[in-house]
Parts: sequence; structure tokens; C-alpha cells
Amino acid sequence: MTLELVYSGKVRDVFDAGDGLLLMVASDRISAYDYVFDKPVPDKGRVLTAMTAFWSGELAPLAPTHLVTADPARFPAEARGRPGLAGRGMLVRRAEMLPIECIVRGYLAGSAWREYQRDGTMHGELLPSGLLEACRLRAPVFTPSTKAAAGHDENISFAAAAGLIGAGLAGRVRELCVAAYEWAARFALGRGVIIADTKFELGLVGGELTICDEIITPDSSRLWDAGDWVPGRTPPSYDKQPMRDWAAATGWDMASPPPPMPGEVVASARARYVEAYERITGLRLADWWGNGGET
Repeated sequence: MTLELVYSGKVRDVFDAGDGLLLMVASDRISAYDYVFDKPVPDKGRVLTAMTAFWSGELAPLAPTHLVTADPARFPAEARGRPGLAGRGMLVRRAEMLPIECIVRGYLAGSAWREYQRDGTMHGELLPSGLLEACRLRAPVFTPSTKAAAGHDENISFAAAAGLIGAGLAGRVRELCVAAYEWAARFALGRGVIIADTKFELGLVGGELTICDEIITPDSSRLWDAGDWVPGRTPPSYDKQPMRDWAAATGWDMASPPPPMPGEVVASARARYVEAYERITGLRLADWWGNGGET
């Protein structure tokens, strides 16, 4: 058989691998504000894949994931040796994906902070007054959003999520996601990294609730150096923040193709991704598959 491309996004390409399996490939492309920038960030795709594989193993006692293997030697014959797959590809089980984004927040930041400033709520739920930006919440909160086919996802209440997938399933989703977040947050904090929030993608595989797609990566999570955290301001994230900061400083209108990204911005972004992986996992990215720089 030949690998058939079934989806190509800003970062990921997904191929039909047959027998109820998909081959998901995380490229080195980098995007922000709905635009893909002109230069890839070397090793970004390897970081996303390696972190997903790491968390898939760590969270296995709490929930199954759709990951079968990231070992390129176990990919379908048509994929072995194909440039760009080693270290960036994951063979996964097909899932019936839920139509919601499963976000868990442990700290008040990002769109939740902006909503709180405006309305005193988070995803429509009232919060205590006087909270500070980036403060730690009393307990992690499940804050779902829609999955937008185009444009931006929309934050919704738990009740709205239950209306989309059913109250019983929504309760199981919330319980699983909060438990996974709490376990991972404790683990990462022991390595000096705060998981401020993260987005899980859940689906059903053979009727079983399963964690899918990427898991607690710099692209799906807000990760902070614990030493930089002070309530009242949001610290830099281990993600594409250097690129966002540069883009904002150029005066780009964010409504037209972005300007060319300087090499030093690319290098800074790469360093943040690699540091996130190595600090949290205690492993070296150089030891992960695909250490050849291909994109």
C-alpha cells in the first residue's frame, strides 16, 4: 500500500497507515496568529513527538493513549527511510475524536485571565475577586472549548460541553483530564517547570476513552520556569514566545503574511523547545530518533 495523506495542518501531516492506524508527523513548521512563518524551527517536530511519547508512558496508569510506537523501524514498510519521519512520526490508533478541546488550567493566564479581567469569570464561571494574573488556582479547573473548523476556538462552559457530548461522557472526560493534569503538574514541578495549563485531545478507541494527538508539549501547554513565576505577571513560556515577541515588535498587522523571521529568533525558539523537553524528561534530545536536522 501507499501512505495516503488524509490531513495536512499548520504543523502536522497525517497519513492513513492501514489496519485502523494513522501515521502522524510533526513538522518543524511554526505558526502563530493563524499564519505559518517562513522558516522552520529545527528539531521542533522532534520535541513535540518525543514529549508526547514520554507523557504517553508516564500517564498510562491513568488513561490509555492512542500511541502505538514512535520507533521508525516499526513504521509501515512504505514509511521506513522516508525523509523527515524519524523522530517526528508516531504510529497511532484511529479514534473517534470528541468535538471539544479539553483544557485544564492550574493558573489564571492567557484567555482565562483576559476574561477574568473583563467579567470576573473563567469560561463563564464566577471566580473570587482580587485574583492576580498568573496566580495559582485553588484547584485545577476543566475549561473546555469548541473545535473551530476555521478561525479560533471558543471557550465554553462545562454545561455547554455536556450539551455537545452528553453529561455522562463529559463527566468522565473532566475527571480523566484533571487527574492527568494533576499528575503531570506534580512531576514537572519536581523538575522546576510549571504546567500552567494544557490542552488534551480525547477520543474513543473501541469505545474506550483515550488521550490522543500531542500530550503536554510546548505547543499544547503553557510551560513556565518555576523560578520565574511571581503572581501578578505571566512569565515567559517554553514555546514560541520568542517568535511572538519578535513578531509583535515588528509592527506586523497579524492580518497579512508575516515578515521573514531572523535567524536569531529561530535559534531562540529552538532553544526554548529543547530546554522544555530536556528539563521535564531528564533526557537528551540528541538521543531521540532523527538526530539529523531534516525537516
